[in-house]
Amino acid sequence: MANHSDAQGKNIIITGGASGLGAEYAEVFLKLGAKNIAILDIAEKVGEATAARLNESKPNCVIFVKCDVSDESNIQKAFDEVVDKFGRIDVLVNNAGIMNDSPAFFRTACDVNWKGLVSFTYKAIYHMSKEEGGVGGTIINISSTAALTKFPYLPTYNGTKIAVLHFTQCLAMEPFYQTTGIRLLTICFGPTDTPLLQGLEKRAYTEKRGKDFEEIIPRLNIKFQK
Repeated sequence: MANHSDAQGKNIIITGGASGLGAEYAEVFLKLGAKNIAILDIAEKVGEATAARLNESKPNCVIFVKCDVSDESNIQKAFDEVVDKFGRIDVLVNNAGIMNDSPAFFRTACDVNWKGLVSFTYKAIYHMSKEEGGVGGTIINISSTAALTKFPYLPTYNGTKIAVLHFTQCLAMEPFYQTTGIRLLTICFGPTDTPLLQGLEKRAYTEKRGKDFEEIIPRLNIKFQK
């Protein structure tokens, strides 16, 4: 198998790949020589447009698969569809995420940020593992600096992100790589200029915390998109 850092000829799945950082990952992987990329997202029109744009530079390399990462049947269907299409998955990027602690959304955020990531990770392990007849691979789980610090306005989001970090580190303990041939990575990004960071004051777990949040946002020194 080629060097892990080499994307040349690799088949890749990116969840939450229709826009934001997920779409950026897809573009970079294409430039690094990826063979096939599947971008999975619930945003169908945006995802199809992103796939079409990326295919302008490398025709027929990128596919869009609609997938609700909060739903197990959607996850299984999407994963099977990509395996049937590509034959083998070399890299999984668990990027899909929701930053919303409000009463109407916190359960969905837990399902997307945590349960969906765990489900995709386990499916990829079974598919890639040398113990199961696979050839190894790489799984990249996107966490956040929210996993490394305490932040009172979005405790659910912080909790899911520290869960992602701990889950991945526990899986990666020796002799996991030696027996499976799978490298597990966690990336903890800081505040990044994407739509995820817009309207944060409306996504705290209570209205009072949202008002407090609105007051400190200017001090976070985040440049928001217009």
